[in-house]
Amino acid sequence: MPETSDTVSSPPGKGANAAAARAAWCAWLENERRVAPATLIAYGHDVADFLGFLTSHLGAEPDLAALAGLRLADFRAWLAAAASEGIGAASRSRRLSALRSFFRFLARREGVENNQIALLAGPRGKRHLPRALSERQALLVADEIGEAAPDIAFETRDIALFSLLYGCGLRISEALGLDCRAAPRPGSETPLRILGKRAKERLVPVLPAVREAIAAWLARHPNPAPASPLFIGARGKRLNPGVAQRILRDFRRRRGLPEHATPHALRHSFATHLLESGADLRVIQELLGHASLASTARYTAIDANALLAVWRRAHPRAG
Repeated sequence: MPETSDTVSSPPGKGANAAAARAAWCAWLENERRVAPATLIAYGHDVADFLGFLTSHLGAEPDLAALAGLRLADFRAWLAAAASEGIGAASRSRRLSALRSFFRFLARREGVENNQIALLAGPRGKRHLPRALSERQALLVADEIGEAAPDIAFETRDIALFSLLYGCGLRISEALGLDCRAAPRPGSETPLRILGKRAKERLVPVLPAVREAIAAWLARHPNPAPASPLFIGARGKRLNPGVAQRILRDFRRRRGLPEHATPHALRHSFATHLLESGADLRVIQELLGHASLASTARYTAIDANALLAVWRRAHPRAG
């Protein structure tokens, strides 16, 4: 249901269930915010971890009144406990983001007001730039990933999947979420319609080589009905991301590729190689489905020399 007001007038009662509020928040994230499934799972675990910590920290299972009364020191203790368990700064920062979202929800839906969490500084982690593969390495993955597949069907499946990741810059979840009805066909120029994060839709052009790779897989697909998953596993169900990651992990070790050769590295490679060839940053932003140009701008730090070369070619006073 849509929200009818920003706050609830009645204060939280003693004994009101914090676990039930968490469940309601997760439902809101899924149905109204429409967050990605992986984000929903991670955020749900993060807040469940926080509530579990409070049970030990406060000596009793927390209710909504307890959440409203938490001090800044309580939130800091939770982050400190996570750090002592070896959880990195990036993961602690994500946990804090989840918790802030939960408390904003509590303020709107349950009348739980706690301004202490707004005073909590997030952990500072080292910013990691995307690591792309070279063009040779990316093409090696796209063309030869199926070499160790158990049969020709799975060989064509793997080549189609990883050709799609590199050729279109998709997230692994976006590629594996496709159904057969969405598969690009040879000879067509119809772009691929992708539903990305937060249900943001974008159109991505598909190279002929990628279309042909997908057509070869569809010719061996055991159930290419329109509503069937495009990429399936051994049991005919939608292919699990962990299986795709393992396929590439095994391939990179056989071929001596770097450890950062992952499905997501192919997306970085797609953007980096476009940038090196002089593509406009805003075009890359649209192709990747980034909400902010700042996210795409990370790639500018990868190859400053390529950017300088584009500037020298393009600017009328650069010569």
